[in-house]
Amino acid sequence: MTSAFVALLVAFALGIVTGPPFIRLLIRFRLGKQIRLEGQEHHLAKQGTPTMGGMLFVSIAAVVTLILAPDLASLVPYFLAIGLYALFGALDDVANIRSHEGIGFKIRAQLLWQLIFAAVVALLLYLGPSGGALRIPFVGATDLRLAFVPFAMLVIYATTSAANVIDGLDGLAGGTIGIAIATFGVLALGRGQVVLAVAAAALVGSLLAFLWFNVHPARVFMGGTGSLGLGAALAVLALGTGDALLLPVVAAPLVLVLVSVMLQVGYFRLTGGRRLFRRAPLHHHLELIGWPETQIVGRFWIAATVAGACGLLLVRL
Repeated sequence: MTSAFVALLVAFALGIVTGPPFIRLLIRFRLGKQIRLEGQEHHLAKQGTPTMGGMLFVSIAAVVTLILAPDLASLVPYFLAIGLYALFGALDDVANIRSHEGIGFKIRAQLLWQLIFAAVVALLLYLGPSGGALRIPFVGATDLRLAFVPFAMLVIYATTSAANVIDGLDGLAGGTIGIAIATFGVLALGRGQVVLAVAAAALVGSLLAFLWFNVHPARVFMGGTGSLGLGAALAVLALGTGDALLLPVVAAPLVLVLVSVMLQVGYFRLTGGRRLFRRAPLHHHLELIGWPETQIVGRFWIAATVAGACGLLLVRL
């Protein structure tokens, strides 16, 4: 427990100290976010805000974990997942910056590479100490055996996609995903999985420092570098603890925004062009019906906290 708290505090301190010079570096290299005009005219004031801020908290979390975690061998899938997805997100961010329309990689390219990454990480998890272990709420532990690989791929792909989708308002992704990661960190600590708890704590600490600069009005955005990296971390932590089936509860806000996009697309196709929401994902719909950005983010954080508490309660029942 002590090592997890130390990891959180050290990562937070490093993030607060290195944040300002890191933001200046992003500005110097002109790594500013391009805002898509379609439906986001109210966000034009954010045009040029430094992006790729995910590099800050991902790198700090990695360094702190490498120093404080007692057994790094079991964290290979965790580091690989964050590294692959953060790198892909960074490349997408660069494509976004170079595009005047604010568009990164094509959807098919994103799907292909994310599925490849998910397959590699899922296989490593299966070959690891926990194998295909999975806890089913109210039932108990089971071994999925080889079926764990496609299951883990689905979890990783869905979680990273949801994390990428929810990253649309100042502080929204960092706060909601951070609370979910903290929840699985608590679960890991309770199960004696100290290595996973330290990894989660280091990421939460560095993420809290990032939020210091990312809350409205944001001085820096995490970009795909951060959102995909966070999504990968959350998925691997859930799979590593054996509690992946709790993700729909613990990460309920992420599920909500992802489902809102799926419903919007499905409804649009079924009705020949009509829209279910004024704009998807859900947080942009709430903006367009008059909710202030800070109110949306605050309420999502509250929902994430309640969702995390419900997840912990399910474990105790």
